[in-house]
Amino acid sequence: MIILDKIHKEFDSAERSDGKFNALKGVSITIPDGSIFGIIGRSGAGKSTLVRTVNLLERPTSGRVVIDGVDMTTLSQKELREARKNIGMIFQSFNLLSSLTAAGNIAFPLRLAGWSESAVDARVNELLELVELSDKKNDYPAQLSGGQKQRIGIARALAAKPKILLCDEATSALDPQTTRSILELLRTINRKFKLTVVLITHEMSVIKEICDEVVVLEEGLVAEFGTVFEVFTRPRATITRELIASVMTQTLPPNFANMNFLAEPAPDSTLVLRVSFLGDTAARPVISGMIRTCGVDANILYGAIDHIQGVPYGTLVLELAGGAKERDSAMEYLRNENLGLEVIGYVCRNANASV
Repeated sequence: MIILDKIHKEFDSAERSDGKFNALKGVSITIPDGSIFGIIGRSGAGKSTLVRTVNLLERPTSGRVVIDGVDMTTLSQKELREARKNIGMIFQSFNLLSSLTAAGNIAFPLRLAGWSESAVDARVNELLELVELSDKKNDYPAQLSGGQKQRIGIARALAAKPKILLCDEATSALDPQTTRSILELLRTINRKFKLTVVLITHEMSVIKEICDEVVVLEEGLVAEFGTVFEVFTRPRATITRELIASVMTQTLPPNFANMNFLAEPAPDSTLVLRVSFLGDTAARPVISGMIRTCGVDANILYGAIDHIQGVPYGTLVLELAGGAKERDSAMEYLRNENLGLEVIGYVCRNANASV
């Protein structure tokens, strides 16, 4: 288990009046063993700084980095070098040595660690097979595509059999098809070796595709933290909603978005709410059941179904007409069906006859 406890990181900055820049401001998260954990945020949010504190490539100004019960910030340099053997890392720019072949790049950390040549050869061949590049063993980085370079980078990071794999924007330089293949490889590695994968990205599609849990950073602070299902289906922070909107439609179509929404009900107003369906509920006739049971009229303004890691996730924007008692009953009915509810507002239809 990885515990980041009240992590602060301060950098010197000539551009600031006080000469300091706070990249991280008391970040606390726990990353379970064997999970694929995502860290997302816009540029400058502190993502790379946070992931680099895990192996102390960036030493926190204050706070603790605890891995399997050991506070990494208290280790001597010798102890830290030993602890880092359990942490592999891959990078956006691949960081391969141009003068070494694919096999030589994978072998490099093993030779530094003093492995015998026979053990090195066996491990290199094993990893080349894992990343499906055995035929590129003697090729140099200049002869490899971007996806192939990243596969060699992953193989090199796995060479010493680490327990943790840190991925710093590992797919940002790749095209969408290659990104999917790299994510599938990371998922295979996670499942096969029970490896903890910590992945930072600015792409919500990557989080949606592969991660179990996610933390959303904004200006060095935790804006949101939870399972991917929780964060996608019930986002609380504005930044999270904006990031999700890049891969899943969360907004009303323009003609409805321009409606004059009221915060409180008015005479003859209707209630507009967003309903979220997850898993089996996306296939159940919940809305028809609500209409029959609660005596309301329902108008579907917008609807969409997407998938989060193969699980259906649906969104409906409903307009409910009826008395306050009936509308309250309808909302209670939907809650009892374990659906997510968000009140968008109230609308006086006679003021929006053109909609």
